[in-house]
Amino acid sequence: MGFRCGIVGLPNVGKSTLFNALTETQAAQAANYPFCTIEPNVGQVSVPDARLDTVAQIAGSAKIIPTQLGFVDIAGLVKGASKGEGLGNQFLGNIREVDAIVHVLRCFEDDDIQHVANKVDPITDAEVVETELMLSDLESLEKRVPAAQKRATSGDKEAKIAASVLGQALDLLREGKPARLTEPRDDEEARVFQQAQLLTAKPVLYVCNVAEGDAATGNALSAQVFEKAAAEGAQAVVVSAAIESELVGMEPEERGEFLSELGLEETGLARVIRAGYQLLGLKTFFTVGPKEARAWTFHNGAKAPQAAGEIHTDFEKGFIRAETIAYDDYIALGGESAARDAGKLRQEGKEYVVQDGDIMHFKFNV
Repeated sequence: MGFRCGIVGLPNVGKSTLFNALTETQAAQAANYPFCTIEPNVGQVSVPDARLDTVAQIAGSAKIIPTQLGFVDIAGLVKGASKGEGLGNQFLGNIREVDAIVHVLRCFEDDDIQHVANKVDPITDAEVVETELMLSDLESLEKRVPAAQKRATSGDKEAKIAASVLGQALDLLREGKPARLTEPRDDEEARVFQQAQLLTAKPVLYVCNVAEGDAATGNALSAQVFEKAAAEGAQAVVVSAAIESELVGMEPEERGEFLSELGLEETGLARVIRAGYQLLGLKTFFTVGPKEARAWTFHNGAKAPQAAGEIHTDFEKGFIRAETIAYDDYIALGGESAARDAGKLRQEGKEYVVQDGDIMHFKFNV
């Protein structure tokens, strides 16, 4: 499944540079002026997972297929976007199509790169974007909630649900708070709230773009962003887009040496993916055989039929059972055959909650 993250931020904070580095392409033209990214560029990247390589080696798999993560590089936003300023309407429309927002904030000083507000202040930058998203949601709900309330008086059940949960979101927005703080009372309200596609309901990952020298430890500006993220229940990571750009053309061994010299253990991409997985509650299961070893992404708490559906809808519809081996057992025993002999291959039914790292083989009948 993977998921799709929209990279947003003010102009000239490093969005397109980061996108190019993360996707190892030059699909987005990184330039030192606003709106250089007009159409959203979409890139797919493989999610690094050392466990996949390990199970593939044990099984002698001919092919290794990691799960994919989508990045969408969205045009820079300016103050007034909710009223159509700059590329506002296009920006807001593109945001609705992603699962999570990767908000790039400039946390570096550089006289050669103009800041749209002529000062480096990541908290103020974040508030500009958040305000525009909240204003857009506010305008939408101020029309939708009264209409739902009116229909609810005639006994419309769906309208009553919408009036309740969207009314709660509207109250939050009027207080200057994002809609993601809304607390649906039951599954029906959660469904209606999700269908509303509110911009401020999407989870946020703050990416602090720092200079090379601050990549390992961060700096005072990134520390402010981490405090903000903690207060909001969001995630934050430190990345140097300049370093990620340098890594693109390197061989794996060269990358390791380069990162080590900078005091880094992993790439910015790995940190972004891990934080994104945590933010969205995503996990990974594996299918392993002589032909291929493959990683699949699922939402935490998913049951076996739902996980099977990530491979093909027919697997979920005709689900019978899942032959399952825990990752640690698979590694410790050296593969499926030994795990089976040791009684570690389990037959799981429809109520089994899939665990991170499970090696699975689904039985189905359509």
